Amino acid sequence: MDDNNLLNLDGRRFVMVSSTASAVDPDGPTSFTYQESDGLIWGDYTGDTVVTGRFVGVRDGDRIELTYVHLLKNGERASGKSGSRIEPLADGRLRLVEEFQFAGDDTVHVSVCAEVA
Repeated sequence: MDDNNLLNLDGRRFVMVSSTASAVDPDGPTSFTYQESDGLIWGDYTGDTVVTGRFVGVRDGDRIELTYVHLLKNGERASGKSGSRIEPLADGRLRLVEEFQFAGDDTVHVSVCAEVA
C-alpha cells in the first residue's frame, strides 16, 4: 500500500489533544469524523465548546486544506480555514497538526488531534 492510501482519512475519527485557541477538556474533547473520496475531504465535529461543526476541503499527500463552520455552546457561530499535516504514528494511527484561522482574525492558532484507535 502506498503512502497516499496509508494517509487516507475515510472513516477515521480524531480527538483534539491540544489547541492554542482554547483549553481542551480531556474528559470531553472535540471529536472529528472524517470522510474522504478521491482527495475530497468532508466531515463533522462536536465537543467541549462546539455544539456542531462541519468542514470540507481537499487532501494532497500529507497535507489537508479545509474550510470549517461551527456553532459554539455559547450560541455564537465561527468559521475559518485550516491547513493540516498528517503524521503517521508508530502504532499505525494518525495525528493531525493543524494551523487555523477564524474568519476576520489574523491570529494563526495550532491544534493537535490524535486518531482514536
